[in-house]
Amino acid sequence: MNPEIQTYNDKQTPEHKAICDLLMQEISTQLSEAENRIWHAHPVWFLNGNPIVGYSKQKAGIRLMFWSGADFEEENLHVKGGKFKDASAFYNLVSDIEISDLKRWLEKSRAIQWDYKNIFKRKGVLEKLQ
Repeated sequence: MNPEIQTYNDKQTPEHKAICDLLMQEISTQLSEAENRIWHAHPVWFLNGNPIVGYSKQKAGIRLMFWSGADFEEENLHVKGGKFKDASAFYNLVSDIEISDLKRWLEKSRAIQWDYKNIFKRKGVLEKLQ
C-alpha cells in the first residue's frame, strides 16, 4: 500500500481512521490492479490513469466518492449535481459501512467509467469509457 495513504489515514480521529483503514483495505483488495496515491490532498485509486474511487474527510464524515457512481443506480449512493457523474456515501462509524454494498460498488466502478482523465482536453465534457 502507498505509505502516503496510510499517513493520511493516521491523521484522522480514531473512529475516522478505522473507517479509512477499512476503505483502503477493501478498495485495494477489490481493485488490486488500480494505481493509488494522494491526489488533491486525499486518497484516490485510478484505472489506466482515470480516477475511479477515493475518500476524504468532510464536515459530514468520511466521504467515499465514486467518480462515475451516478450511473451505478445504487440507492445508497447519493448524487450531488448533474454536470459530473460522481456519487458518494458518508460514514461516521465503521458499522455504517455495508461491505456487500461496497464490494458491489467497487465492481461497478471497474465496469462503468466516464473519462475524467481527459476532461480538461475536452473542456469539461465527459465521455463514457465503458
